[in-house]
Amino acid sequence: MNKSIAEFVQELSQDPVFASLPIAELEELARQARPRNYSKGEWVAHNGDTWPYLLWLESGKIHALKESGEGRSLITATIFPRETFWGLAFFQEDMPMPVALVAEEKSKIRLWSREQFLPFLLKNGKMSWEFARQMVTRMQQASEIVENLAFRPVPGRLANLLLDRYSGSGEAPVARDLTLDQMAARIGTTREMVCRALYKFADDGIIEINRTEFLISDESLLGEIAHRD
Repeated sequence: MNKSIAEFVQELSQDPVFASLPIAELEELARQARPRNYSKGEWVAHNGDTWPYLLWLESGKIHALKESGEGRSLITATIFPRETFWGLAFFQEDMPMPVALVAEEKSKIRLWSREQFLPFLLKNGKMSWEFARQMVTRMQQASEIVENLAFRPVPGRLANLLLDRYSGSGEAPVARDLTLDQMAARIGTTREMVCRALYKFADDGIIEINRTEFLISDESLLGEIAHRD
């Protein structure tokens, strides 16, 4: 069901970036936003595109994906509902996208062009400040990813992913909801390295795994591996 302008304005008013705007300007922004719907696996933007837009994710989930010439992928950010994301060309004209944006699940976004949004940003200092703070947060997240890739071995990165995804699931196996390629994209490695580490965890009695189900048998040991340098 489509949201009304009033509902969209209410959501925007709760976001620090938009909260300082007068209600009339929020309503104008809401009316200008273009709705777009994406199916799972559909591309919102491709790496290298000139994409001068700011998006607001209304529902679903979108990954920012970095791809190498050898076909390897790394998820550099995940956009969740009520979060914003922008292309470099939103700030610097003709700058290409350094990542691709792909819908992880059925998603709906609201989209503003640079020309639509910039007057509001230049007019409102508080809005610009909060936008800058959000950019710093994204930079911190990117720094953490780089640090993990540089200083933490693949088994540690994989252990951390498994704990984030499956910790607390109890003694009953859960469905495997990530493929080897999806795991590899989340920790910046290859599917072969993921497969090798999973089988090593299984041989050591840390996990139980088959083609359809997964269970953490020794969460404390997996935690030690996750925090090992």
